[in-house]
Amino acid sequence: MTQTSEAEPKKPIWRRYFLWGMPVAGITAVFIAGIVFWGGFNTAMEATNTMPFCISCHEMKDNVYTEYQGTIHDVNRSGVGAVCSDCHVPKDWTHKMIRKIKASKELWGKLTGSISTPEKFETHRLSLAMNEWERMKATDSIECRNCHDFGSMMPEFQKPRARQQHLNAMEVGQTCIDCHKGIAHKNVRDRASDEYLEALEAPNPAFIREVPQIYLDSLAYIEGVEAEEAAAARAAETANREAVQAQIASAVEAAVAEERAAAAGEVTEAAAGDTVGADVDWSTVASTDLTMFYPGQASFEWVQNGKQHGGARPLTKGGDQCTTCHAAELEAIGSKIVAGGGGKNDELEPTPIPGKRGIINATVQAAHDADNLYVRMQWPDAPHAPAPFVDGGKMDPENQIKVAMMITGTGIEMGDQVGCWSSCHADNAYMPFAPDADALADSGDVAARLEATGMVTKYLTESRTKVEVKGRRGKPQGGWDQLRSEEEIEQYLADGTFLDLMRVYADGSGSNGYLLDRRVENGGEFASQATLSAGMWTVVFSRPLNSDVPGDVPLEPGKTYTVGFAIHDDYADARFHHVTLDTSLALDNPDAIVNVVGQ
Repeated sequence: MTQTSEAEPKKPIWRRYFLWGMPVAGITAVFIAGIVFWGGFNTAMEATNTMPFCISCHEMKDNVYTEYQGTIHDVNRSGVGAVCSDCHVPKDWTHKMIRKIKASKELWGKLTGSISTPEKFETHRLSLAMNEWERMKATDSIECRNCHDFGSMMPEFQKPRARQQHLNAMEVGQTCIDCHKGIAHKNVRDRASDEYLEALEAPNPAFIREVPQIYLDSLAYIEGVEAEEAAAARAAETANREAVQAQIASAVEAAVAEERAAAAGEVTEAAAGDTVGADVDWSTVASTDLTMFYPGQASFEWVQNGKQHGGARPLTKGGDQCTTCHAAELEAIGSKIVAGGGGKNDELEPTPIPGKRGIINATVQAAHDADNLYVRMQWPDAPHAPAPFVDGGKMDPENQIKVAMMITGTGIEMGDQVGCWSSCHADNAYMPFAPDADALADSGDVAARLEATGMVTKYLTESRTKVEVKGRRGKPQGGWDQLRSEEEIEQYLADGTFLDLMRVYADGSGSNGYLLDRRVENGGEFASQATLSAGMWTVVFSRPLNSDVPGDVPLEPGKTYTVGFAIHDDYADARFHHVTLDTSLALDNPDAIVNVVGQ
């Protein structure tokens, strides 16, 4: 007989739901708790990213916050600002946590009072700043680029220098913090060593990025607009000059007629008109407008020093010319410097001359025949502005004006980039490190060789064994007394390493020479004249295209030369002149800034 077992009774329904419900409830509870925890954690985290939290301690409120107030990140025309966390806390979660963990050590600083006073804070300021610079360098300034994206930049709304620097940054691999230190706080960059800054600010190939098409389109647009504006300005200037020339011609014609009548047909040389370049038809020679600006104490050392000149790296490392950044802003630069400003610390003009103009708008024409170069410069005269530091207000009473043209030779450091700026040093006359009479007297043979009677003239770096550029450890910039041997100087001259220098004075006399170890007149063939008529100066000079005289750069077809022009107006002397930046010159080449037209 088969026996069957009875079915086991079912568990009560409450028990079944209980056994399944417990894990679900537990998971649900953990989930809810997680949400609550995460919400609370995130709320607390975000609370630490607010401005009130950041300045809740007096260390921040009384120091860096006061510096931040009023900056472009605090208030601006658009009303869009940036608070502490926007710059100092990464946006992505991972790096935010890392930053928060690292920032915990700042609590220790708070507890120990390491920056509790302005004096203590200032003591640590450089190291604190360096930590931020290095962090932002490592991240390619990601906090900056959260708002300031290269791909959204429009060069047409930027200053010429800024647009060029941003283009350089994209092409060579630089990042925001390389240039924009101290944008919201006191800038302590100058306290860091040159070696540290050189390493920190070096381009990183990993940061190189393709230049956005929108940037290139905007750049092309603004360059086209500026070219049209420049053309219109040149046309207006030409029309004005032609009107002035017509007045001059009429006045000369009347004077000649009067003189002939009075002298029974005898005409003086002055009344007869131009004697230099008399065979040149200047009406057929194109003119070039030159904006000549006031440079103050901006020496060759100054332009190479990143602590003083923001464009030092593009110049010394990138091969940029001065005009690359500054061509479109010469009027602004000259006006600022002549008024006692210029440079990061307004150091470029400690002795401003009230009323002196910041720029001179001049025109230059150049022509040649088979043998000679002819140059004609014109510019408007200006009212006298006495120099307050000179008795009588005239630095050079014998010369109301002086004009110089310099042609860059071969082998000159950055000669093609800076032109005649290579001869302007921080220890020349009226410059910040100019030697006094005692220093000259104590130099012995050096002063005698330089023929230095009270001042050091311009010179080339190549003529010195050492030139101090950075001014490290308080050393004076320049190297006037570090003169090479006479044999070395002679070799440089033979190699063509010099600046060909031509000068014209107010009375029409002139000199031909060169700059190497000092300013030297070489006695080369040179003719010149200068006239002031109807408020317009006209200077004409000529020299052979080629000569055998040492110190004359031979001018050959097919070559382009870097030249510089300078005008000492209003009885000025030494550095108190107006100058051009690097300017190209070539024979019968319309691509050169100064095209020397064959006659």
